[in-house]
Amino acid sequence: MSENPDKPTINEAGKSKSNDSEQGLEDVEGSGEALQKNIKSGSPSTQRMQRPHSSPPRFVTVEELLETAKGVANMALAHEIVVNGDFRIKPVELPEDSLEKRVKDIVHKAFWDCLSVQLSEDPPTYDHAIKLVGEIKETLLSFLLPGHSRLRNQIMEVLDLDLIKQEAENGALDISKLAEFIIGMMGTVCAPARDEEVKKLKDIKEIVPLFRAIFSVLDLMKVDMANFAVTSIRPHLMQQSVDYERKKFQQLLEKQPNSLDFVTQWLEEATEDLLNQKYKNALPAGEGAASSEADPMPNPVAVQNYAYLKLLKWDHLQRPFPETVLMDQARFQELQLQLEQLTILGAVLLVTFSMAAPGISSQADFAEKLKTIVKILLTDTHLPSFHLKDALTTIGEKVCLEVSGCFALCGLTPFTVEKETALKGQIQAVASPDDPIRRIIDSRILVFLERYLASGHQKPLPTVPGGLSPVQKELEEVAVKFVRLVNYNKMVFSPYYDAILIRNVCCVMWSEAIIKINTQGKSSLVSLEGHKSSVSRTFKEQIHSLL
Repeated sequence: MSENPDKPTINEAGKSKSNDSEQGLEDVEGSGEALQKNIKSGSPSTQRMQRPHSSPPRFVTVEELLETAKGVANMALAHEIVVNGDFRIKPVELPEDSLEKRVKDIVHKAFWDCLSVQLSEDPPTYDHAIKLVGEIKETLLSFLLPGHSRLRNQIMEVLDLDLIKQEAENGALDISKLAEFIIGMMGTVCAPARDEEVKKLKDIKEIVPLFRAIFSVLDLMKVDMANFAVTSIRPHLMQQSVDYERKKFQQLLEKQPNSLDFVTQWLEEATEDLLNQKYKNALPAGEGAASSEADPMPNPVAVQNYAYLKLLKWDHLQRPFPETVLMDQARFQELQLQLEQLTILGAVLLVTFSMAAPGISSQADFAEKLKTIVKILLTDTHLPSFHLKDALTTIGEKVCLEVSGCFALCGLTPFTVEKETALKGQIQAVASPDDPIRRIIDSRILVFLERYLASGHQKPLPTVPGGLSPVQKELEEVAVKFVRLVNYNKMVFSPYYDAILIRNVCCVMWSEAIIKINTQGKSSLVSLEGHKSSVSRTFKEQIHSLL
């Protein structure tokens, strides 16, 4: 994102594209395991790069806290509408035993009892009823689009409050006729999902219960209209939402200067991993942060991509989530769970197809059936009561049964008892995170996600590493969700990330210069320019402007 927020200290860092290169299966395994090991080491390093401490906390008033909370809530709502394609506004349902619901029921009952008393008088009093008709009229008009001029004229003509008051004063008002028109108009403008509720209104003959039911259905129609509006404007909200979220976060940052502390720590860890050359061996040549001695400083895009991958291995119970991705923490947790399930699923299928006859994995129907069975048995992975070892024991029994059945249909030699025992044992071993097969699958998944993220949706998309073909569809679905989250987060917060990364590079440069001065004397100051020349090309202009 090229636009900077209002804060003057935020500078825009340039972007560079990483080059893809084809790697053999052995390269994928080696790079994937290194990446996996590096990402899993999520604990903060003891040798953290020095950075300025955040501003000291200050006292805030209750009004400021409420205003900040409102801003965060609005930002979260805008973010949810844009990011969550299934976002829907739902009717408010109060808990049955809550005080709020009891008060609401009492007030509503008193109101409808008052209306019933007025209509039971002789002659009837229509003051409350006319006010209700006025509210219904405004609600119906709010459902109309600009082109609905005919319906608008009908509503204005039939629900003319002045005329209704005159009819009431002269004893000529027919409430049932008005209710019939209202129900007919509701059926015209409502969503198809509400046709049944509107139809049921015609069976209510008493006026008070009818008006009460009309308002209940109108409340549902308001929710439908709001969801329709959200769906209609979502494609146009992307850019506005990016600007709005960044503006709101900038306001929060001005009131709470420490709102980037965890983000800074998160990016520093990613940068430090790359500077320690762990990441250099974890990615295929040409894709990593540093691919040559002449360019040892990490590419900012690679640092950010690597940092996002670390979120898929995050310890949510022990470590605070970075502030700028906090609104998507639940989504990252869901992706993390899906990837864990895919890892186990892929490991089980790889073990099974490796031990079975060579041609059995090529039978698409059997492979799909086996995958479906294992997926069903892993459905409850997210539940606290789920025990992976017990599930894998059941999976081992079921897999052996299915494989034996397939052998019988294909006329192959059935599994021996020794082979069945070995297959069950290997499947049960997948329960351990240190199981070699599970680690291979996990590392290849991370490599694929990194390549998918670095590709920027350019064609052709990266190929799925060997051994992941049975779960390719599920893996690509997760990759699409992951990249969508990452790209939107980058659009909103990349100026802050770039500024943090530039500061980190400056700290590294100055630290190296100071060490050199201390060891070689002041004459080594002239070598500072040499430090600049070693910085990644994308940072050169920013570094020169800062120094």
